[in-house]
Amino acid sequence: MSNDVWVGVDIGGTKTAVVLSRRPPEVISRTEFPTFPAKGPQQAIDQILSAIKRALAAVKVSNNSIRGIGVSCGGPLDPHTGVIHTPPNLPTWVDVPIVEILKVAFGCPVALVNDANACAMAEHRYGAGQGTRNMIFLTMGTGLGAGIIIEKKLYSGSSDMAGEIGHVRLTRSGPVGYNKAGSVEGWASGAGLAQIGEKMIRAARKNGRASLLLDLPQGHKATAKDIGEAAAKGDMLARAIITECGRKLGLGLAVLVDILNPDRIVIGGLAMRLGDMLLEPARKAMRREALAPALAVCTVVPATLGESIGDVAALCIAMDAGAQKEI
Repeated sequence: MSNDVWVGVDIGGTKTAVVLSRRPPEVISRTEFPTFPAKGPQQAIDQILSAIKRALAAVKVSNNSIRGIGVSCGGPLDPHTGVIHTPPNLPTWVDVPIVEILKVAFGCPVALVNDANACAMAEHRYGAGQGTRNMIFLTMGTGLGAGIIIEKKLYSGSSDMAGEIGHVRLTRSGPVGYNKAGSVEGWASGAGLAQIGEKMIRAARKNGRASLLLDLPQGHKATAKDIGEAAAKGDMLARAIITECGRKLGLGLAVLVDILNPDRIVIGGLAMRLGDMLLEPARKAMRREALAPALAVCTVVPATLGESIGDVAALCIAMDAGAQKEI
């Protein structure tokens, strides 16, 4: 058996994971720990370094066996210099040279990629985007970002900002996302779903409409999770909230379809959890808005890698880092 291994590091605002693989996307070792951004980056970096060393020791290989290390993290970041530039979920991570730190520690190829782009790579190679030529991946978590695959290659744009569909304004007013009222992220994200819910719950309470969402503890604002759980129990108000979110998502999808003409749009996060409750209203709105020839070749599906997508995404970056060295 070859001693070659790949290391993936998935850095999030809540938690960080370090994974080891001999044959990506299979994972043979995984360590997860809280990122604690309020405590600054050094304590998390120390844990990343320790986790990699322990993983190597557990499978009895040295630093020389590492083919590549891949780091997935929310932006802004610079994949060319390997520096993380103060992401909103990591406000204390100011200009952290994560690639250089890992290169010095392990003496192997290291690469850093925006998490949405990395997840697009993962779904394209191993998930719902397999076999496509042009694919878009939407994160659809608390916020909404996109990774774009064109001619089977990641497209990141001139300043690595391609895919920020969440910043596009859909309506003159509405829920706020990306600091912009009425944006795609404002209407079609976890935070957006909660904002839509808040408005519709107020109206339901005023009109005396029954709903599980009206039984939440006083002072508790309904979250996307609350709405999803109520909808799963058949609550009509919760389902109406999700339908409204889906319709607006569909308008954003139509923009992507008209501009990029993809084979497939793969959606993670809420789409995986809510399924057709969210996606059918989105598809209907998209079909009303987008050009028919582009619609004819495009499917909209939920991501299939599930909760493992961050691990697989980081390993995809590691594989590409190692491949670059061999060219």
